[in-house]
Amino acid sequence: MFDSAVTWLVAQGRTGQWGSEPLSANPRLTENTAGRIERGETRVAVLDGEVVGVLSISEKPSDYVRPAGEPELFVNLLLTDRRVKGSGVGAALLEEAKAEARRRGLPLLRVDCYRGDDEKLVDYYRGQGFTAVEPISVHQGDDRPEWPGMLLALRLD
Repeated sequence: MFDSAVTWLVAQGRTGQWGSEPLSANPRLTENTAGRIERGETRVAVLDGEVVGVLSISEKPSDYVRPAGEPELFVNLLLTDRRVKGSGVGAALLEEAKAEARRRGLPLLRVDCYRGDDEKLVDYYRGQGFTAVEPISVHQGDDRPEWPGMLLALRLD
């Protein structure tokens, strides 16, 4: 699903989000994803027997995000199959994240996303009830530009 998302982004001329190379070839990403699965942080959406969406949540934000200063649930990954774009799979997975935060008694749900290009992804999360908190920039290595992100939050209490 990662690789097909990259292919779709590249076809749109949006290489700033995840680059242009298949993400399955990135050992750090595959190890990180495997760890999320092993720790029970991952949920999937299935339609007609196929995985069409993935959500990863934890009580710790990404390393490049400033801690909230209060208990929270953090969306580390939300990815949907482009074939089901607009069907509500992403929204359903975010509803699961909200429900999980409530089950754990956590008052805050946060997510970060790519804010480059036309900020469509930021607008998507705003449409799901999140509020932009602050822009973030992530250093990706010496030969790659800074990754422009946005931190968003949703109060659940």
